[in-house]
Amino acid sequence: LIYLRSRNGNCGKRENEAPPTKNHTSVERKSERELVVTRTVNGPARLVFEAWTKAELFRRWWVPKSYGLTLLACEMDVRVGGQYRLVFRHEASTMEFFGTYLEVIPHSRLVWTNEEGDSGKTITTVTFEERAGKTLVVVHDLYPSKEAIDFGSTGAMPETLDQLDELLASLRSNTETT
Repeated sequence: LIYLRSRNGNCGKRENEAPPTKNHTSVERKSERELVVTRTVNGPARLVFEAWTKAELFRRWWVPKSYGLTLLACEMDVRVGGQYRLVFRHEASTMEFFGTYLEVIPHSRLVWTNEEGDSGKTITTVTFEERAGKTLVVVHDLYPSKEAIDFGSTGAMPETLDQLDELLASLRSNTETT
């Protein structure tokens, strides 16, 4: 039996289903303005970097399914000075996330701003370190204030990184069958 916990904390069960092998996601508050998410994902750094930088791949894993959001727009110009824009629909409203890429080092590091908040820019740094065909992903968010950290979306990262692992598995199986 597998017990599934939904976003509201309710558990359900499914029979005759093997439990998936999931990598552990660590979410740690490093200071009153910093959150760090760490996860090893099942894929080489090259593929993981592509999943973070190619809109057609990014849109397949970034939105946590349990949140009931629909990604309406995903624009990514992944280069220093390039911008991104994500637009979501949730029920009857939309929300937008946008910013600028500050650093792009293929297969190893991305840095961007999150500019949608009224309280200043959050800086996100993601590093990719390949280890034996898997990649250690570290997401570091530096918020403009200790108040802004409470409105961050890092809590969704464990689910989105599970979805990234699912995408990587499908990409690997597609390349193995071609």
